[in-house]
Amino acid sequence: MGLAWAVAILGGWLVTLPLSLLLPTASEGATALALITAAVLLRAFLQTGLFIVAHDAMHGSLCPQAPRWNDRIGRLSLTLYGWLPWHSCRRNHRRHHRAPASPGDPDHHDGDHRHPVAWYFHFLASYLSALQMTALLGSWLVVLITLASLRGQALERLLLFWTLPLLLSSLQLFIVGTYLPHRHQTTLVHDRHQAVSLRWPRLISFLACFHFGYHWEHHAHPQLPWYCLPESRQKISDPGDGTRALAVIKRSR
Repeated sequence: MGLAWAVAILGGWLVTLPLSLLLPTASEGATALALITAAVLLRAFLQTGLFIVAHDAMHGSLCPQAPRWNDRIGRLSLTLYGWLPWHSCRRNHRRHHRAPASPGDPDHHDGDHRHPVAWYFHFLASYLSALQMTALLGSWLVVLITLASLRGQALERLLLFWTLPLLLSSLQLFIVGTYLPHRHQTTLVHDRHQAVSLRWPRLISFLACFHFGYHWEHHAHPQLPWYCLPESRQKISDPGDGTRALAVIKRSR
């Protein structure tokens, strides 16, 4: 099932990129504007999906019976996402799980960047590098030159259907997968995962960030693929659930 989802997400991203780049522009009418909006949102969703596929691969749950293919698909997903390096991303994510919301957690703020905006840019800095940005900008330049030879308004199309979805996806991953689940570290003193789960309906959870908001369950069972997290959340009844722990701690203070 994980491979089927991976193929659908990777295939969807690869197919929608050229199709969206050839869409009519907003100046061509209201219908075009609606198509552009839908395309941007779909591209952002698929962009986030690329990282989620890579995330499962980091935990070895994408292809547990074929570790080499697990890593290959994870590496491909990160490359398409934004030329992110596989080994360093996997290493940083493992550090995040070993010591969440601590000075050793590369995804967490460093104590000086607690504000969401500052934390977001600190979060991005842990993933970006000069080499990665050079590769990303180079790929955008190649597409820009190619698109300019085929259709007009090449820069506008590139920004709308590739750059903007990447930006929206980074915000999704930060807000749903890092900020909201891990911002309560000062109150979750008895929770080793330092995380809460977002109590959202399943469909909203899926659309928001592929159930990444069920974050306590993910930290408690990191081997579970993303599509199993809703069932995992339903089965949890002990007070170790981050959401329950937060409520208990707040009542006791």
